[in-house]
Amino acid sequence: MRRISRLTRTAVGVASLALAASACGGTSSDSGDKGDKGLAIAYDVGGKGDQSFNDAAFRGLERAKKEFGYQTSDIEPTEGETDADKEQRLVSLAKQGYNPVIGIGYVYATAMKQAAAKYPKTTFGIVDDASIQTKNLADLVFAENEASYLVGVAAAKATKTKTVGFVGGVDTPLIHKFQAGYEQGVKDTDPSVKVVSQYLTQTAQEGGFSSPDKGKTAAEGQIEKKADVIYAAAGLSGQGVIEAAAKAKIWAIGVDSDQYKQEALAKYKDSILTSALKGVDSAVYALAKSVKDGKPLTGTQTFDLKSGGVGLSESNPKFATVPGAKEAVDKAKQGITDGTIKVKSE
Repeated sequence: MRRISRLTRTAVGVASLALAASACGGTSSDSGDKGDKGLAIAYDVGGKGDQSFNDAAFRGLERAKKEFGYQTSDIEPTEGETDADKEQRLVSLAKQGYNPVIGIGYVYATAMKQAAAKYPKTTFGIVDDASIQTKNLADLVFAENEASYLVGVAAAKATKTKTVGFVGGVDTPLIHKFQAGYEQGVKDTDPSVKVVSQYLTQTAQEGGFSSPDKGKTAAEGQIEKKADVIYAAAGLSGQGVIEAAAKAKIWAIGVDSDQYKQEALAKYKDSILTSALKGVDSAVYALAKSVKDGKPLTGTQTFDLKSGGVGLSESNPKFATVPGAKEAVDKAKQGITDGTIKVKSE
C-alpha cells in the first residue's frame, strides 16, 4: 500500500457514535466547522474482535489517540448494510469534525468516493483499495503477497506430509494475492509439496470473512486430505481454521495480526506456527500522523516488505525449532527486498 520510509505500529481508543439521519445532508460547507477532532475508523466485515484485520486497525487508532491526545471514534458495520449505509457512516464522522476518516476494507470504495467529494477539506483513507483517485484521499494498500510468500516458505519447511492448505475468506482479487504469494513461497522452497486451496464464499455478504464455523469446516476438509499446515486469509473465519488445526494437532498460520499473541486465541496459540503480518495499524497511524503534522498523505500509499509494512511473526518459540525454517525465511526476505525474488500477485 503506499510508500512511507518505515511504518510504525498503531493504537487508539473508542468513542461510540450515533449515525444521525441528517448526516447524509453534510456538504463541504459543513466541513471543519467543529475543528479537527482526530481519527475515526469504520470497520470492515467481522468488526472489532476478529483478532486479525479490524483489530490491527484498532491498534493504530489507539496509538494515535495516546500520542496525539485527541478524540477518536470507531464504528462497527451492520449486517446486510448497503453502500448508502456506509456512505452515511463516513459522512456522519466527517460532519462531526473527525479528520482523517478511514474505511477499513475495500467494501468502502463506493461510499468513500461519495463521502470524499462531499467533504473536500477532510482527509479520507481506505484500506485495500486503490481505485479511487481524488486529492483528499489516501489509498492504503499492502504487498500481502510478499508476507504470504514468507509464510509459504515456512509452511514448506514445517510440513511432514508434503501437503499444506490455504483457506481464503472470499474469492476476490485481494485474497488471490495472499494465495498467489503463499503457493509461490511453498513451491520455490519445495516443489514436491502440494497446496490444497479453498475459498469459503464468493461474496463477503455470504460470511466468508465473518464465519468461524465455515473456516473450521474448510480446515477439517483439508486435514482429511493430509494437510498438516494451513494458512487462513479469512478474517474472523480464520479463528475456525485455527481451532480445527489445534484439535488435529497440526500447524495453523495466522494473518494480518500476530495471532499467536491474541488473547482470544490463547488456548490455540501453541498450534499457530507464525502469522503473515499486514501493517494495517501502521497505515492507520501513518495517515493520522500526516494529518496531525499538516502534511496529509494522499494518493496510493503502498506498504511492502522493504518498508516494513508487511512481514512474518516469530513469536511462537516453536518456530525456531522447525528445521531450516528461519534460515529459509531470512533468505527469502533478502531476496524480496533486493529484488531477486519477484512475488506473484495472482
